[in-house]
Amino acid sequence: MVEHDLLEVCAIEQMSDLSTWGWDAYHRELQAMPESIMLAARVDSTFHEYQIAGFIVTRIVADEVHINNVAVRPEFRGQHIGSELLRHALHQAQQRGATVARLEVRAGNQAAQRLYRHCGFEVDGRRKKYYREPTEDALLMSLVL
Repeated sequence: MVEHDLLEVCAIEQMSDLSTWGWDAYHRELQAMPESIMLAARVDSTFHEYQIAGFIVTRIVADEVHINNVAVRPEFRGQHIGSELLRHALHQAQQRGATVARLEVRAGNQAAQRLYRHCGFEVDGRRKKYYREPTEDALLMSLVL
């Protein structure tokens, strides 16, 4: 992912069930390289009015990688783009020394939970009223790399 991608990333974020980060937060995260791993799945813009089908944002702290955001445009969901982004990010994190991956997911976001379980994550906790707008619990999930 590069700075030029951020407007599309924010548009995908708005189409998804993510807590809003916005352009400034993504831009700051880009500046945090190499601790951040930010990937974009690209499409052929000859056939679409945009260039990005989905994205992932992660951050490595010590030996852990935290999955911050994963989102795919609605018309590309169900095509394994999210799982490929996740696998690539986890592989890069492992190459940088991460031994465990962690994330929070909305308790009601069944699609995201299926994606994470498909990639090997397991639920290991819950945070009550973690999310706002709307207020919702978060499930804590992790994966040993």
